[in-house]
Amino acid sequence: MTQTQQATPPVLRERTYTWDDPTTSAPALGRMSGLQMLQAIGDGSLPVPPIMATLGISPVAAEDGRVVFALEPQEWHLNPLGTVHGGVISTLLDTAAACAVHSTLPVGTGYTTVDLTSTFLRPVRAGQGELRVVGTVLSRGRRTALGQAQLLDHRDRLVAHATSTCLLLAVDAPATGD
Repeated sequence: MTQTQQATPPVLRERTYTWDDPTTSAPALGRMSGLQMLQAIGDGSLPVPPIMATLGISPVAAEDGRVVFALEPQEWHLNPLGTVHGGVISTLLDTAAACAVHSTLPVGTGYTTVDLTSTFLRPVRAGQGELRVVGTVLSRGRRTALGQAQLLDHRDRLVAHATSTCLLLAVDAPATGD
């Protein structure tokens, strides 16, 4: 840049959002099946997890072995190249694959993601329409489960795909105070 050229000052933006205390829904894990928890989040009787509030992910549907979430890409999801950051896409994929596994778990069983293998097929930009991510269970055993997720754009084109291994864990029921 020469001395006669001046850098354009950045236009600052601000975003404010709220989330619920995640410890308020934690006791439900010991009292509800995974599907019941996901359906309660979907109908608003349990709050969405903070990560969903942070990114703007909306629950759409939950049934045994299958979940659907949606996200409208926003400017604050973008990387320096002007496309939605791969971390946002990976979070969507991980959420759907793991929650599909969660939807099959009985009361007192939780999970944690062991690995996530993602493939990005198309760039995503803000303003190009809602994304929908569909998670399904490929296999579930006593100790591990394999889920997959497909991220679709507003034209139902595959944008990204992932598989995820989840470790299944026993969760203690919370004390009732009686």
